[in-house]
Amino acid sequence: MNGIPQITAEELHQRLESGEELVLIDVREADEVALGMISGAQHIPMGDIPYRMSDIPEDAEVVFICRSGSRSQRVCEYLSSQGYDRVANFSGGMIGWYELLEH
Repeated sequence: MNGIPQITAEELHQRLESGEELVLIDVREADEVALGMISGAQHIPMGDIPYRMSDIPEDAEVVFICRSGSRSQRVCEYLSSQGYDRVANFSGGMIGWYELLEH
C-alpha cells in the first residue's frame, strides 16, 4: 500500500504483549474513541494531524489506528510525504482489533 508498512492486529498484539514500546496514535473522531481505544494510544483526530505534527515523534516507530485502516493509511501517506519515515498503518483497524480480542 504505497510503501507504507502494515501491521496486523495479531502482530500489534504480540508486540505490545512482549513489552515493545510503540507510539500508537488513534486518528478516529472523539465519538469513536469514546467507544474504546487500545491501551496507551494517544488520540489525535485525523483532521488535526497537520496542526499537531509536533506531537508525533520522528525518531520512533509510530503506528496509526482508525476504524478500518483506511483513514490511518491516508495519515501515514501524508506524514511520509512530509518526511516521516517510521510510520506504520494498523491494517484492519479497530474492527480487526476487536475481532482478535473476541477469539
